[in-house]
Amino acid sequence: MPTTPVGRLTVLYDADCPLCVHLRHWLLRQRQLVPLDLVPAGSQQARRLFPALDHAATLREITVVGDRGQVYRETSAWIVCLWALADHRAKAHWLSTPAGQPFARATVLAAAKWREALRRPGPDGGPCGDGHCEVPGPPR
Repeated sequence: MPTTPVGRLTVLYDADCPLCVHLRHWLLRQRQLVPLDLVPAGSQQARRLFPALDHAATLREITVVGDRGQVYRETSAWIVCLWALADHRAKAHWLSTPAGQPFARATVLAAAKWREALRRPGPDGGPCGDGHCEVPGPPR
């Protein structure tokens, strides 16, 4: 996991992706050992906070930025999000080991496949026929 002390993490998530928005809400409900700021990827706020970042790439893959300039992408980003949570830090440590890495990678690939399926129009043309799904509100 991180070798430079991390005091805060910014998670850049796709606000047009129902899975991403659901995970954003889930992260916000968890007890955080390291504070998480959740910012829509590619937004003006993201561009202002991280002008040197490839913002098109942040819309394709989860990206997490540490307060000391660390940048985590894809599997590492998911692991560092779990690492920031009180109830999931031990799992994050395991997922970063050689034994756990295949499980972490498989989870990220499954999420990416599900996310892509949501963006493609179904046989009936919906729910995401224009490439953008409606963003659900927070779970009740």
